[in-house]
Amino acid sequence: MNKKIILVFALILATFLMVGAVSAEGLFGFLDGSNTSDSTNDQKTFVVGFSEFPPFGYKDANGEYIGFDLDLAKEVAKRNNWTFKAQPIIDWESKEVELNANEIDCIWSEFTIDGREDDYTWSDPYFNSSQVIVVKSNSGIDSIDDLNGKVLEVQSESSAYNAIQNNKTLKDLFSEINKIGDDDTALMDLGSGVCDAVIMDYPSANYRITERFHDADFKILDEHVTHEKYGVAFKKGNDELRDQVQKTLDEMFKDGTVDRIAQNYSDYGISEELLHM
Repeated sequence: MNKKIILVFALILATFLMVGAVSAEGLFGFLDGSNTSDSTNDQKTFVVGFSEFPPFGYKDANGEYIGFDLDLAKEVAKRNNWTFKAQPIIDWESKEVELNANEIDCIWSEFTIDGREDDYTWSDPYFNSSQVIVVKSNSGIDSIDDLNGKVLEVQSESSAYNAIQNNKTLKDLFSEINKIGDDDTALMDLGSGVCDAVIMDYPSANYRITERFHDADFKILDEHVTHEKYGVAFKKGNDELRDQVQKTLDEMFKDGTVDRIAQNYSDYGISEELLHM
């Protein structure tokens, strides 16, 4: 009986030692960088963090993540023999935490460089987006000057919100500026008369008005409020991955791939605001 107990104990001990060895290997691999997202090799998974901002990144009717930014990222991964993974950032305010923890390799999501230049290691800017004002077609509002005394809604923690805060002349026109959770809610409020105007990114406004509200009742004012440059954000100091992605993007611009991808979203103004590298 004692021999059987000793044999069972020895088997259990051996199992723990094997698991421990595997765990230790994984730990040391993590510490030396071989299993982190900074590693670049043929088996790499390229994890792209994004938030759902159509037409840059969103889920189609088949449940697949598509969009201009994600299509670019997929092509970059393909050319580098990386496995592509789109990772939704559920809480946008946590994006930097996820990046610094190596849960994602980059933020590629209609992400503005302006004002964040020192926060990340950036690609070159590839897109010059505008902030625009959306109003009801029958509102009688035809220019920015007509917004005096009106109520504005804007998505909180967005580039559009920052654009308003940094433009005192425009900000002072409105009697109220209300922050809202998302652009779709703001447009619904606009349609129901809760507000008089909404500010958002030009491609996003085009997409939502065309696809979700079917062009009904809304128009975009001709005067654009401000311009901002989009880039791909990497963990501060991750020059190696940034350089590889940048090199691939440069090749894609040169051979016309970026323009071809942009054409898939031309109805939303993507082609108009590309910055050719």
